[in-house]
Amino acid sequence: MNNYFATVARGLEVIAAQELARLGAKAVRPDFAGVYFQGDKALLYRVNIWARTIFRVLVPIANIKAYNAQQLYRSVQNINWSEYLQINQTFAVNCTGKNKNLNHTHFTALQIKNAITDRQQKKYRKRSSIEPKNPDLLINAHIDRDRCILSLDSSGSSLHRRGYRPAMGLAPLKETLAAALLEMTGWTPDLPLFDPLCGSGTLPIEAALKALNIAPGLYRQRFGFQTWQDFERDLWQEIVTQAKDSQLSTLAAPIIGSDRDLKVIEQARINASNCGLEKQIKFLQQELSSVEAPAERGIIICNPPYGQRLGNTKELESLYQLLGDILKQRFRGWTAYILTGNKNLAKKIGLRTSQRLPVYNGSLSCTLLKYELY
Repeated sequence: MNNYFATVARGLEVIAAQELARLGAKAVRPDFAGVYFQGDKALLYRVNIWARTIFRVLVPIANIKAYNAQQLYRSVQNINWSEYLQINQTFAVNCTGKNKNLNHTHFTALQIKNAITDRQQKKYRKRSSIEPKNPDLLINAHIDRDRCILSLDSSGSSLHRRGYRPAMGLAPLKETLAAALLEMTGWTPDLPLFDPLCGSGTLPIEAALKALNIAPGLYRQRFGFQTWQDFERDLWQEIVTQAKDSQLSTLAAPIIGSDRDLKVIEQARINASNCGLEKQIKFLQQELSSVEAPAERGIIICNPPYGQRLGNTKELESLYQLLGDILKQRFRGWTAYILTGNKNLAKKIGLRTSQRLPVYNGSLSCTLLKYELY
């Protein structure tokens, strides 16, 4: 059993822990902005290709003394980096956390880089090159008081970058948050799902990926672990093949997105096409005032603008009032979920909530509002 740490968005730790347990993780333990868990190498590969709600999977390799820059440098130099990094490979260091002497993440990362390359130079008279964008080995360093936890980043780039979304609206949801919101609603693929303010389509696309049992990592070009020295190509290929073989071909219930803006609907269609879902999801260009329920029951979920990054608060009041009227008049028998970061705008919906679920959209404190529509 190996120890792993999955980084997640603040507030989504329990949801991510539940997902990891479903994927076969052992000793699952949520912590702040992350989840500790255990498993074998197959699980590491499986989590990277299947996880919908986490950012990265880190593999801790050392917990070293790091009271100040000098002690950190010496501690890093004492590690046998040849186990993880060859001279002809590139690497990069990402750093989080701080203490009173190491309070600048870029400086801390530089100390670690220097310690690694100086050790290489002394031993081999050669050194690895730094490649910040697409390194062979990505090292994560986390400063916690007078210690530094060093980990290898098995994911490479963040897992929220699925690879299907080159086209984005002005304020898109991260794919990981969209997947988590779907979990929070309790939506199941046998229920119709409708996003009447879908933007570039993240919520409907993530719903379709879940409904068709498509592993989101299949659209990525690479993962960090694929350039590690202990990478098992046959094991990885077996997991990829299993993922492809487990996909479903048709939706059990319709998934629909609509938006007034034709340009963003075209973006949504491009994103869906990149997943091979252009025939599965129905994207419509229509005004909110024209929206009608596509079935007798189902789930509505949407992320209307709330004046923080997109739109003016005063101008948005009429949008929220209209949304509330549409839900009340045309969606009886449905359950609606609305993500908002503005309490005053939420009041304009004019409906009584049956549940309020706290959630963060990036650094913005938001609420997922639930409405039972009778």
